[in-house]
Amino acid sequence: MTAGRTEWADDVLPGYQQTTMALGADPDGEGDLFATLVRRTDETPAPHAVLAVHGFTDYFFNTELADHFTAAGLRFYALDQHKCGRSWRAGQTPHFTTDLARYDRELERAVAVVAAENPGARVLVYGHSAGGLIVSLWLDRVHRRRATTALSIGGLVLNSPWLDLHGPAILRTRVTSTAIGAMSRVRKTQVVRGTGKGSYGLTLHRDYDGEFEYNLQWKPLGGFPVTFGWINAIRRGHARLHRGLDVGVPNLILRSDHSVAETADASTMQRGDAVLDVSQIARWAGCIGNRSTVVPVRDAKHDVFLSLSQPRAAAYRELDGWLAGYLGHHHAAPPASTGRG
Repeated sequence: MTAGRTEWADDVLPGYQQTTMALGADPDGEGDLFATLVRRTDETPAPHAVLAVHGFTDYFFNTELADHFTAAGLRFYALDQHKCGRSWRAGQTPHFTTDLARYDRELERAVAVVAAENPGARVLVYGHSAGGLIVSLWLDRVHRRRATTALSIGGLVLNSPWLDLHGPAILRTRVTSTAIGAMSRVRKTQVVRGTGKGSYGLTLHRDYDGEFEYNLQWKPLGGFPVTFGWINAIRRGHARLHRGLDVGVPNLILRSDHSVAETADASTMQRGDAVLDVSQIARWAGCIGNRSTVVPVRDAKHDVFLSLSQPRAAAYRELDGWLAGYLGHHHAAPPASTGRG
């Protein structure tokens, strides 16, 4: 990507293109950072667009989701954040950062590209899991500086956002958070939790018990290791969210109706969230903003759009119902030219 011009090249996915955004030196000392914006090939400008942001141990590969947004009338873009998926470089710790606010710059650069290619369009932001936390914190900062309208952001969709640390209650105490913070300052890349057995991943990938094809180097079955520096950044993000955010736009929050243990049998794992505690999502969803619609999807997986066919179809129906109101509202009230959010 060069100043004033976006250069696109063929993506790893047929029918898609990508552009690389250089972000300069990594404040965490792991070389130069890059983010990658992906779009569908040969689409024309549209009055609505969506920017999708993945979660931890993830990247954009779900072309079914892209097709669905496109059929609904939104031009589709996805961002592989720095050190993730297409943006991961040799010598870097996958997905590692010590500050979630460092994603703000690439998010805003991506939105700027979307706006430039679709003049006057409203941008819907989509975030899954950790990506849901990241974009919610970012949009709150955007709103507080009154830049929501200037960035043409009109709405937010969250897919099982990570709103609290799951597991035993002791993990969420102030003492534990303080200890994590102290370790992150001296051993930020030390591993807190290693890779798992890949039980959730086994329910997703086509070579095992799932329906989807993706790069197992970019999204390994057992996940990437969790480090002190990264989990401290997540906990700081949780603490900020728990004090209350205002993302400044209408938002839809989709989640499963129940959680399952990742150690459960395969059939059980196929019908429930094996990654997060959905009761935590329910508890903290009200901290996103004051125009939230929260929908539990029966038997959905952690990524509701990677669920089995029936709950996946239900998730898409809920998305479509919300989008009908969102698109109708913005059709009736086009964005103003003011820079106030």
